[in-house]
Amino acid sequence: MPPRKRPANPTPELPLETAPSPASPGFGSASAFKAEGFENVIDELEREVQELYTLDEVPWIIGYSGGKDSTAVLQLVWSAIEKLPAEQYRKPIHVISTDTLVENPIVASWVANSLATMRRAAEEKGLPFRPTPLRPRTEDSFWVNLIGKGYPAPRHKFRWCTERLKIKPSNTFITNIVKLGGEAILVLGTRKAESSRRAANMQKHERLRVRDRLSPNSSLPGTSVYTPVESWTNDDVWFYLMQRKNPWGYNNRDLLGMYAGASADGECPLVVDDTTPSCGDSRFGCWVCTLVEKDKSMTAMVQNDAEMEWMQPLLELRNLIDFREDGQEKNRITGETRDVHTKREAFQSPVGGALAEYLTRVSGRPIDELVRDRDWERYLRDFRRLNTGNVQIMADGQREIRGPYVQEARECWLRALLTAQMAVRELGPDDVKGIELITHDQLEEIRRIWVVDKHELEDRLPVIYREVVGEPYPGRPLDDNLVLGQEEMQELAGICEDDSLHYQLTRELLGLTIQQRNNARRAGVFDQIEKALKRSFYDNEEDALERARSLAADRSSASRLQDEPEPTRSELQI
Repeated sequence: MPPRKRPANPTPELPLETAPSPASPGFGSASAFKAEGFENVIDELEREVQELYTLDEVPWIIGYSGGKDSTAVLQLVWSAIEKLPAEQYRKPIHVISTDTLVENPIVASWVANSLATMRRAAEEKGLPFRPTPLRPRTEDSFWVNLIGKGYPAPRHKFRWCTERLKIKPSNTFITNIVKLGGEAILVLGTRKAESSRRAANMQKHERLRVRDRLSPNSSLPGTSVYTPVESWTNDDVWFYLMQRKNPWGYNNRDLLGMYAGASADGECPLVVDDTTPSCGDSRFGCWVCTLVEKDKSMTAMVQNDAEMEWMQPLLELRNLIDFREDGQEKNRITGETRDVHTKREAFQSPVGGALAEYLTRVSGRPIDELVRDRDWERYLRDFRRLNTGNVQIMADGQREIRGPYVQEARECWLRALLTAQMAVRELGPDDVKGIELITHDQLEEIRRIWVVDKHELEDRLPVIYREVVGEPYPGRPLDDNLVLGQEEMQELAGICEDDSLHYQLTRELLGLTIQQRNNARRAGVFDQIEKALKRSFYDNEEDALERARSLAADRSSASRLQDEPEPTRSELQI
């Protein structure tokens, strides 16, 4: 799905004849092209690429995100390798791109099409490039962790997503390549001009280079890193992409147009790599990301192009997931501030309807009040920790640290996600009619976690799917021995009346009984029963919190006594 061009704000043309000469003042003082000139620098870099490539049998791996930096590096390497004789194509060049399954749909489509075009071009020309899309394992995917396990929205002190979605898939691929031959060379588009932190990190590794232009990689044994555009500025990257035709047949001007459409002012390009800053503080990457205050790239796409309004449900869902409260936004041009009500608007949207109804019911308070007081998230999350079931109190001895999303909250998140998927399919163009915001494999894993791991024997996922989508759930039926009937669960709930902890404990013990009955080996069953009892023996949440505060106070008193110095002999005599 190529990005749509906006005639009201066309991409600026940069004809080849306007390329500055070596003596031209057209390049800024920081430009890598300033001293030697554009053509000379590119020719020299291509020769360097050729020399490094033909020097040994070590395979290359190029990290490709579809953004300007990785496109520039891949284009540079491709152009250089293409000029070599075919008999020198003696080792593969893997082009890897990680799809987190929650990428901005426009960018994800752009990258997927680019990899397909790249693959065809490499095969037709007999080039050694091997495009390889990577994905996280189903159990590591975003929705399985958030909706299935109940992990709360990622935040800087609990950034559980990056390792699972981005680092694991690429590191696994790279490690497998290293295992085959003992070594690998990573070719990356990192640049010193991206940030002072990035520059310092690159300079530190420069001092450890074992071969000209190759730096060691401390996190991946057996790999070296080659960064051919490390000294380029942001303008250098764009100048190169506009002056040199894309060698695998993609259109770099469309890339520039996509960048422009994703910034608030419609002009400033941004960096696709979510670890680097962009000129307009906009960003591509995961559309669900809550590590930034606002998804400025998707917001700008929706605002700048009427044809992109189909992504509005995604914005609403992302704003629901965000743990922040509404605030104020400052106009970069006028300096004026305005109130931002993205959270309120998200709760009022069809995507947020189920969550709003749940929060109003369990809190007894209106949504506006919950958002104003930033008090809505506590009603979504359990008072107990995920793995241990313990109740944890902050250092002040009063406030609790909330745990995972509770069952009904997770069910609401699933409803919100399926509602957004249905809306996008209805509002979007033909090429997104079949878009999957959540895959079938993810739905199956969430269902397994709910029923098997969390002992939620009601098996609610197929019911929710049918209610939202309007079709029977297409998954395979669960073993009848793993679930109880709807009538039985309703009867159990009636017996427990309003005692939710009693209901959860009884249900978990029933689930353990069912599972153990089907297992020949029953090791660990007593530990599981003890854990279940410790998790739910409280009278209610207030009782659990009071016990935890009392224990925290006792530990604090004991700690203070230990810190007191031993009395001296004179003090004892007094």
